[in-house]
Amino acid sequence: MGNYIIRRILKGLLTIFVSATIAFFIIRLMPADPVTLLIDPKMGPEVKQEMMHQFGLDKSIGEQYVIFIQQGLTGNLGISFKTREPVMDVLMQKLPWTLLLLSIVVTLMLAIGIPIGMLAAKKRNSWFDKFISVFIVMGISIFIPFLSFALLYIFSYRLGLLPSGGAYTPPPGHGIAYIINVGKHAILPALTLFVGNVATIILYTRNSMNEVLKEDYIRTAFSKGWNEKYVVRTHALKNAMIPTITVSGLIIGSMVGGAVMTETVYGWPGVGRLIFDSVSALDFPVLQGAFIILAVAVVTVNIVTDLVVAWLDPRIKLGG
Repeated sequence: MGNYIIRRILKGLLTIFVSATIAFFIIRLMPADPVTLLIDPKMGPEVKQEMMHQFGLDKSIGEQYVIFIQQGLTGNLGISFKTREPVMDVLMQKLPWTLLLLSIVVTLMLAIGIPIGMLAAKKRNSWFDKFISVFIVMGISIFIPFLSFALLYIFSYRLGLLPSGGAYTPPPGHGIAYIINVGKHAILPALTLFVGNVATIILYTRNSMNEVLKEDYIRTAFSKGWNEKYVVRTHALKNAMIPTITVSGLIIGSMVGGAVMTETVYGWPGVGRLIFDSVSALDFPVLQGAFIILAVAVVTVNIVTDLVVAWLDPRIKLGG
């Protein structure tokens, strides 16, 4: 187990390094100049040259890359072109909001999707199973931007039940009032991310449970007169969860990227919205730092997923 974890961490570090390198060069392929966006057109060329020097953009791409790697190894992600703040400070202000949103979605996705998938498998070909099949098709195929604007139109503009954007209504308040305030603002973005992803969890859980319930050892357990709930909970569930947990890791990784669109539509002040704003401002250091944070998150989720799957299925030899 220890050797496996070390190998996975080393592979994860390599993945993060490659992702950071790709992000560095792709960002600099943008057909625009960040300094031009920051200065007044009336200013002379000497002002632009001075700002280019301050930002290190007067150096060659190779020199900039070496500086980027050297600073990154020390935890220094640079200074934001737009706000002149350390990139790490900017990210740490936004990251908790993204983690909050994803935590809500993942918790609901697993807590609701797995039981519904199990129930649909137990009631195979019933009206409930057919209803769930329709929901799965709709949930997986729905266009997220359309869903976002539809929810905003219905629940915010038409019914006025929920806020239209942001993370809280000023003044934020304290204690329970603050939690309720943030909770109301989180409903629509969380629901947007929840719908399509929970459909995938239900699909994998239902299909996997259907396959496991056909296994000989499950039939043997039923033939012995064992209680159905005991057989499902003790023998079927653990094996049926392997595909579900595996796809959950992939879903969480995709949600990290999908949060860019959702946070932008709802004005949620997380890393996704920060990426959108940084692209508009050509804030290279912030973009690089955000991509590194996202890569770290995805790698971490994948490692945890592999460990959970190995725990569920002892046949997987981690040290092999």
